[in-house]
Amino acid sequence: MLYWLLYQRLFPFFRAFRIFRYLTFRTAFATMTALLIALLIGPFLIEQLREFQIGQYIREDGPRDHQKKAGTPTMGGLLICVAILVPTLLWSDLSNPFVWLAVLSTAGFGAIGFADDYIKVIHRRNLGLTARVKLGGQIGIALAIALFLAWMQQRGEYSTRLMVPFVKRFRPEMVLHSLQHAPHLWPLAFLPFILFTVLVLVGSSNAVNLTDGLDGLAIGCTIIAAGALTVLTYVSGHKVFSDYLELQRMPLVSELTIFCGSMVGASIGFLWYNAHPAEIFMGDVGSLALGGAIGTVAVIIKQELLLPFIGGIFVLEAVSVMLQVGSYKLRRKRIFKMAPLHHHFELLGWSESKVIVRFWIAALVFALLALTTLKLR
Repeated sequence: MLYWLLYQRLFPFFRAFRIFRYLTFRTAFATMTALLIALLIGPFLIEQLREFQIGQYIREDGPRDHQKKAGTPTMGGLLICVAILVPTLLWSDLSNPFVWLAVLSTAGFGAIGFADDYIKVIHRRNLGLTARVKLGGQIGIALAIALFLAWMQQRGEYSTRLMVPFVKRFRPEMVLHSLQHAPHLWPLAFLPFILFTVLVLVGSSNAVNLTDGLDGLAIGCTIIAAGALTVLTYVSGHKVFSDYLELQRMPLVSELTIFCGSMVGASIGFLWYNAHPAEIFMGDVGSLALGGAIGTVAVIIKQELLLPFIGGIFVLEAVSVMLQVGSYKLRRKRIFKMAPLHHHFELLGWSESKVIVRFWIAALVFALLALTTLKLR
């Protein structure tokens, strides 16, 4: 909005507004705007949630120390969503379709989380939407995103080419490339891409949701992942950097740098209130929205295979749950003392703060490893 007003409309009359054409300037101000929104609105939202008695319900089979957190205001993800979406709409070029895709994806996954949290609050229990309804909603949104990207590919504005870390010229999708030019066969050609995209988006949103179990854990890891995505979106849309790093250049995705910067600012602002001991929890409205946003950006910039490194802790948390459930169903034995993984370390005797900080350190190592692959191809 500000980009359209100050640069596209007023720049011919006020040459100083030329600065709004620069992506780095708008990203920096979007990040600061998101941070300020989160910091300023945070106290008001916390007070309102307390007034309406919208508090967290703690699972009975969880660690005993967590019972004292019962009643802490939840649904703080509303603050995160507002702090991400408002700066994005203010500072980005709204004629860019990928900006709207990221915005609508965040809002869509957040809406599912909101419904889940709202049901928990209304019924005063730790059970919200049924697993089938929740998963069905996530798949529906992911499918819509995948179909839109497939349509963009047909228009020549997007490429489904998969970027493989450490390998420059490996093109697994080339076996289906010829089918994309046959009108009656192109849906079959895009089927693997659509299924893979749905898997990435649903997996990403649920992985962040599973990580959100300790004060500041999920949001701290999100700051690191969003920071890595900010770098990746910038270099993917930059002609010089993309050529130097031998990346597929996608000029339109550069505007997503502003979205990722907003995610960083909003997450830092929310961490101010979510740091141990937390004054507010993000709830599913926050975790699903953030997971969906991270997965959507990764799919758009074709870095899906880097996502396990960008969000390494999220992946470990999700895998720990799958292994625990699978092992118990098959062998009636548990691998971990409790899943997700952070609870396992708590039961080993680690303090909550130690688990959080060490997981942050691991997340940073994973993200740095992801960025090193840019040149090691």
